[in-house]
Amino acid sequence: MIKGTQGYGDNAPALAEQYESITFADVHHEVMHLFPSPPARVLDVGAGSGRDAAALAMLGHRVVAVEPTAALRQEGLRLHGGKPIEWVDDHLPDLLQLHRRKDRFDLILLTAVWMHLDIQERRTAMESLAGLLSPNGRISMSLRYGPVPEGRRMFEVSADETIELAALHGLDALHVTERSDMLGRPNIRWAFVVLETRT
Repeated sequence: MIKGTQGYGDNAPALAEQYESITFADVHHEVMHLFPSPPARVLDVGAGSGRDAAALAMLGHRVVAVEPTAALRQEGLRLHGGKPIEWVDDHLPDLLQLHRRKDRFDLILLTAVWMHLDIQERRTAMESLAGLLSPNGRISMSLRYGPVPEGRRMFEVSADETIELAALHGLDALHVTERSDMLGRPNIRWAFVVLETRT
């Protein structure tokens, strides 16, 4: 099993239903104006049920959805199989398959993913993500603050640490906001960080 995916494969249908209960626009409304205009090359890392990948594809983007949990990829194909999404079995921190393909992306999206990586993995992952960006590319990620659910592998993360790691790889913070949980869980908050290639 890949580190960070514990607890996801066994409960994939219920998780997919939970993910799909919130729209792409509701999740990303504060940062969508910073996303590139279509058609752009977009990478959705930890795509889950494919909710965000599907919305971006319908906007006219060319979307690659990376999801390491086979059961969630299957849910994504079931729910969004008719949409022009390329599904890839790859994972952080290295994203080796994408690097072998020498892909470059205008937008990389990580929604509720970063907290699954420990500090060393986050360092490696930031370098890996920066290496997949096009010259004017951006990374948009949501960071989860709050207690770890039973059976999951999560670590404490922060916007400040994320921005510091990004700066080591030529990325600057374009946007940082924090908000309450979209599922109404009172002990969970989220930060949204958008990074861009330093000019």
